[in-house]
Amino acid sequence: MSSRVRLSEDAITTALADVPQWSREGDAIVRTADAPDFPAAIRVVDAVAGQAEAMDHHPDIDIRWRTLRFVLSTHSAGGLTSLDFTLAARIDEALRAESAA
Repeated sequence: MSSRVRLSEDAITTALADVPQWSREGDAIVRTADAPDFPAAIRVVDAVAGQAEAMDHHPDIDIRWRTLRFVLSTHSAGGLTSLDFTLAARIDEALRAESAA
């Protein structure tokens, strides 16, 4: 199955269990996290940018001082795909590396 094929509702529910810090908002998954400080938040964004570019799958990122909000959806598929959940797990790793919660 292609990573850009829209997931079924059951598959989305199962995938969300693997990324418990994420929640569903319509056709997207979202996570908000606080980094220890602004430079740490920027390091997270930089790490995520590298992962996203390698995957050719780019999140929406909102930076407010040390608070980061990520939104993932595969627009070309009209909803959520396995790419979104793979990138969510990689974002979680980047956040952990900077002690962000």
